[in-house]
Order: sequence, then C-alpha cells, then structure tokens
Amino acid sequence: MSAPAYPPSLPLTPVSGPVRAGVTLPGSKSITNRALLLAALADGESRLHAPLHSEDTLYMTQALRQLGGAIAETPEGDLVIQGRGGAFDAPSQPLFIGNSGTTVRFLTAAACLTPPGADVVLDGVARMRERPIRDLLGALLTLGVDAESLNGHGCPPVRVRGGGLPGGACRLRGDVSSQFLSALLQVAPYARRDVQIEIVGDLVSKPYVDITQAVMRVFGVECVNEGYRRLSVRASQRYQGRDYAVEADASNASYFLAAAAVTGGTVTLENLGSDSIQGDARFADVLERMGCRVTRGPQITLTGPQRLRAIDADMEAIPDTAQTLAVVCAFADGPSRLAGLTSLRVKETDRVQAITKELPKLGVGVEEGRDSWVIVPPADRRLHGAAIDTYEDHRMAMSFAVAGLRVPGIVIRDPGCVAKTFPDFWGRWEEAFGHE
Repeated sequence: MSAPAYPPSLPLTPVSGPVRAGVTLPGSKSITNRALLLAALADGESRLHAPLHSEDTLYMTQALRQLGGAIAETPEGDLVIQGRGGAFDAPSQPLFIGNSGTTVRFLTAAACLTPPGADVVLDGVARMRERPIRDLLGALLTLGVDAESLNGHGCPPVRVRGGGLPGGACRLRGDVSSQFLSALLQVAPYARRDVQIEIVGDLVSKPYVDITQAVMRVFGVECVNEGYRRLSVRASQRYQGRDYAVEADASNASYFLAAAAVTGGTVTLENLGSDSIQGDARFADVLERMGCRVTRGPQITLTGPQRLRAIDADMEAIPDTAQTLAVVCAFADGPSRLAGLTSLRVKETDRVQAITKELPKLGVGVEEGRDSWVIVPPADRRLHGAAIDTYEDHRMAMSFAVAGLRVPGIVIRDPGCVAKTFPDFWGRWEEAFGHE
C-alpha cells in the first residue's frame, strides 16, 4: 500500500465546535511486526487479517523476504506468510530497516537463526545509527551469539553471525527499551537450551512485553514471567501457523480520543474495545482523570468536558501517547506534570526535547526535566498558531494535529512523516473532523 503524497507543509483549520465522530483505525504496528516475525518462524502457513501497512511494517516485510520468507498480500490487504520452521536463509545484502525500532531489534535477535557462518548486517537511516542496541547485543553474546555494533558505539549498523541460538541465562537492563526483551523472547523457543532472562533495574514499557507474550501465546509458545524480574522460555517449543486478526492500533487511537477531549466533543473508536491487549488503550483512563467521560465495551467512546483538569501522570507504561497528552495538557485549567519519559529520548527523535521546543511556539510553557515535562498553559488560555517542526517523527505531526482543531494558524511541517505508522492519517482526520 503506497502512502498518499503530502505537501512539504500542511495548514490546519480549527473546527467550529465540539467534534462528533466514529473512527475506524488501521491495524496495530506493534502487533503486526510481532505477528509477521512469529509467522515467518512458524511451522505452516499463517494469514494476518487487517495488518498495518506502513513504512515500519514494510521494512519488516522486506527484511523477512531477504531472509527467505514468502509473504504475499491478498486483494483484501491481508498478509499470507509461509513459515520457515525456525530457520532463515543468509541474506545476500544488508537488511535496511529505515528508522523502525521494532524491526532492527527483533531481527537482530532473529538473525542468529541463519546458517552457520552467515553474517547478517542490519542498518538504517542516520537517526537509527543513534538509537541504542548495546544491551541487546550484550545479552545475545551471553546467550552464545556472535553479535557486534560495527561502529563500536552500541548502535546500528550491527552484524550478527548465524548458526543458531545456544541459549542459557543472561541479564538485561530494563530501563532503555522493552523491545530488547521482546526480541529475545520471540526467538527463545528456537534456542538449543532453555532461555532465562533476568531484568536488571526497572523494566520500562511493560505493556509492550505483555503484547509480545500475548502474540507468542496465540502462535503456540508460552513464556513464564515472574513479575517482570525474570522471564523464561522453554526450548523446543515451536510457533504454529494460524489465522490471526490484528487489533486496531491503540497508540494511533490516542489522537482521536484527544480530539474529543480538547473540543468537548465525542469520539467512538469503532474497532477498538476495552479487551485490547495493548497498554496504550489505557490512554482513555488518563483522559478520564482530566474530566472526560468514557464508555467501555466492544467499542470505546470518549466525551470531553467543558473544562479539562490539569493532571500529574506517569507515562512510563504508555510512552507512545506522551506527546499526545502533552498537547492535551496545553488546554487544561492549570499546570500538568508528565513523568516517566526516559524512553522517549531514544525514539524517532528525542521526543522530550522536541515537545520542549515546539509547544512554546503556541504560547505554552514547558519545563523540561531529565524524564519529565511540566506543561503550563498561558494564563489567558489563548494559544496562537505557529509552524510546527516534526523532526521526521510521525507522533509529533499527529499530536499537533490535535492542537490544530482548536488553534488557528497551525502549520505542520513534513506532514508525510505519518507514513511510518499511519500513512492515511490526514485523510482519516479530515474525514472525521473536516466538516464540523
């Protein structure tokens, strides 16, 4: 699926009153990339229903094909994957993964399942070469895999030697990215010995590990999780091909829920409910604390209040919604404090710094801490327009779309960056809110 063509900058037009919309969301990026890898490793054929088609999932699909995976798209947009039975081919060229964090981390671990002597190189864009992967490489070394950062600075490009995963016990820091842990868990069934992973320090973004375990379970593999302190996977388990319906993306749902919150309107997520396996579905709970009314069931409906309350929130468990909440807090009735932002420093951009630079353009005060913001709305509650830089970060663009519903004169620079996880975001945004 090709992304729509967008201009270099996109002016936004505020709505005239509270929004009213039902929204159908694309599939979850986090779930799609996990399911793609597990289906490629599985015995037999899998079919992924309603997967996400975006830059991030395309990088994963292309890389799996380089590793010998047979992946076909149906006319309906489903993906049919022929499982490789736990073994990949040696690629003839390096795997280019753009700026997809899930792809580089998951496939760095999976690359050891290529033949003995194969060298798999994974590389990406300039920003990817600044994103840490040292802790994952260290854990792989402990588990018997020959893996290294080619530039010696703990970031891609990386080289992984094939020959399988010996297994055993390792220790892994938990305070940088949960994707390292997810990467190890997903390949662990194909180790020669059971794999035990001890988490050092506090594990960030635990809900994403929950997603990993849930998808592994659907494909037939169990993981023992002892309070996120020690996790283990029994060797000789195997993924089994199956039909799997990908949930709608809860991270991308946050912008539509925020639209209702800041306008005092109502939005219904028509294909995402309270039984979601994604932690970011809890974003509705955060907005409820700010005065929104939430109805939960097979669908989630949120209605914004006349006046949003300020909030003190720890976003460590749902970091991909932190920028959305920062923009919502610009419309609250006083200063808000958002903490637990450490992992945002190593995302598509330094998201803590990016919000600190861009929100003040609207007249909003931002006090930046090491892992926190204090968001201070203007005393007269009047925000003004500005051109917003997005730093090649899809979540910057979509978060400030929320402000554009209320504030005249907002222009989004590089609106096409949404292609990373939500290629038709602007079309769906216009469909939902363009005629209020």
